[in-house]
Amino acid sequence: MSGTAPAVRTAAPRDRLRGRDFINIGIFSAIYFVLNFVFMLAGGIHPIMWILMPALIALTTGIPFLLMCVRVPKPGAVIVMGLITGIIYFATGMFTPLIIGMMAASCVVAEAVRWGTRYLSFAGNTAAFAVFSLGMCGSPLPLWVFRDSFLTQIADQGMSADYLASLEALSGTGTLVLMFAATIVLAVVGAVIAKKMFSKHLERAGLA
Repeated sequence: MSGTAPAVRTAAPRDRLRGRDFINIGIFSAIYFVLNFVFMLAGGIHPIMWILMPALIALTTGIPFLLMCVRVPKPGAVIVMGLITGIIYFATGMFTPLIIGMMAASCVVAEAVRWGTRYLSFAGNTAAFAVFSLGMCGSPLPLWVFRDSFLTQIADQGMSADYLASLEALSGTGTLVLMFAATIVLAVVGAVIAKKMFSKHLERAGLA
């Protein structure tokens, strides 16, 4: 009988996030955040822009998300991207516990989708992106979850009466459904746009 200890199974080195992976995630997260922040600011123009902000972000950020998925086809990449975005927003004072909760949940589910589709499936990464994009719905969501206190809070912060009246008029269930549905649909559109613009790059990387 051999006295050799049984081998301990560990994760393959290629499946672990390395220094270069974190650099790639950081670069694409920065691009994602800039586009994200532009639409966050645009939400002050009109309430509908703010409510549809997650959908507009999804439409325009498919490129950095998919390119990040191609460069880092490993577990944890999406969670790190969401964490970087969350930390930046938290540092600027623009995040609430509701947004953090939504983003955390969306990142975990998106990672599960990527794992289930083996990381290099276009359909799988598109589905993961749609779920990931739902995290930003946590920004307008207080309008429905904490409606009265939220409206009072932004009124106290100096929001104009016209903006408040428009926001209150848009606080129905139909608009809530529209926000979530539009985010999913435009995330798919954003992913398709990314694939068309970078088809050769994605094909070379094996994203099919």
